[in-house]
Amino acid sequence: MTDQYTMQDPTTRYPKADQSYQQQQDGPAVEQQMPHKPDAGESSYRGSGRLQGRRALVTGADSGIGRATAIAFAREGADVVLSYLPEEEADAREVVALVEEAGRKAVAVPGDLTDEAYCTQLVETTVRELGGIDVLANIAGKQQHSEDIAELTTEQFDETFRTNVYAMFWLCKAAVAVMPPGSAIINTTSIQAYSPAPILLDYASTKYAINGFTKALAQQVAPKGIRVNAVAPGPVWTPLQVAGGQPAHALPEFGAETPLGRPGQPAEMAPAYVFLASAESSYVLGETLAATGGMPTP
Repeated sequence: MTDQYTMQDPTTRYPKADQSYQQQQDGPAVEQQMPHKPDAGESSYRGSGRLQGRRALVTGADSGIGRATAIAFAREGADVVLSYLPEEEADAREVVALVEEAGRKAVAVPGDLTDEAYCTQLVETTVRELGGIDVLANIAGKQQHSEDIAELTTEQFDETFRTNVYAMFWLCKAAVAVMPPGSAIINTTSIQAYSPAPILLDYASTKYAINGFTKALAQQVAPKGIRVNAVAPGPVWTPLQVAGGQPAHALPEFGAETPLGRPGQPAEMAPAYVFLASAESSYVLGETLAATGGMPTP
């Protein structure tokens, strides 16, 4: 059986995008409706006990990178609280089943991350349902392309920052207050923080902010024994892209600019989150682990 430990040629492990990828959904997109469904490691991720007994909160856990991370965390031995929008319930139910199939507890908590009260409730629910929280993976994000700053509304700019930056702040603030030494926080930045696309002005700005937030918070909470790091994905095939994250005409070439010549898959991102959550990265903090398909970062 092929799993993440099987030696494979990374250039051909997954297909390149083509004309059949030119698809659109009204946001938030549902993974079940994507003709080319992303690989979140449902049939390939094999755990090895690296997070045994851990208690994790994962945002954006219904689809994409959040889905892959929730599955990987469970197969590594962690119980998981899953955060997602109510409209994404169908996808989330699949993840709940996969977490439970791995023999771990899954707690589904739908809601809107732009609401500070919901973010606080997520941490409280994790502590109540799992007995504590020692892993926080901030993965959910909002990405909507806009060709011209004149067309970028204040409402969209505000919602992008509230989803990507404010929610991270609220969740980290609530989690740090109750996390024991040895805990880990993993935020999600992007190649857009280093090589911003002109059509992603607001999104790229949030990813710059996440990098700075991560490095500052890591230094602040290191004396508490809490490690804070980030993952910077490159172009990854997720529902975010088909719900306005990219223009429809750009989707057939999505990921072609990487040295590997293809988009990444969520299953290729999850191991980075597992590493940063696990004790084997105990001397790693304030770092951004890039998984960009070879696109250079500083």
